[in-house]
Amino acid sequence: MAKKQPDPSEIARHALDAVVPDAEPPKEKNPAAVALGRLGGVKGGAARAAKLTAEQRKEIAQRAAKARWGHGRS
Repeated sequence: MAKKQPDPSEIARHALDAVVPDAEPPKEKNPAAVALGRLGGVKGGAARAAKLTAEQRKEIAQRAAKARWGHGRS
């Protein structure tokens, strides 16, 4: 039985592993900092939406729809 040829991506991965040293594992995040960031993010969207007028909301929605579905049309 013939030996299976290795996948080219596997060969490249093995070559990189041999040359590049292992990267450091990702550092753990500070839970207090994560909570503060999340708190601001949760408040931010609602506060911004409350300040917008109906006309501003409509304009933002139209730009979003055009960006999402308007490609290739004039």
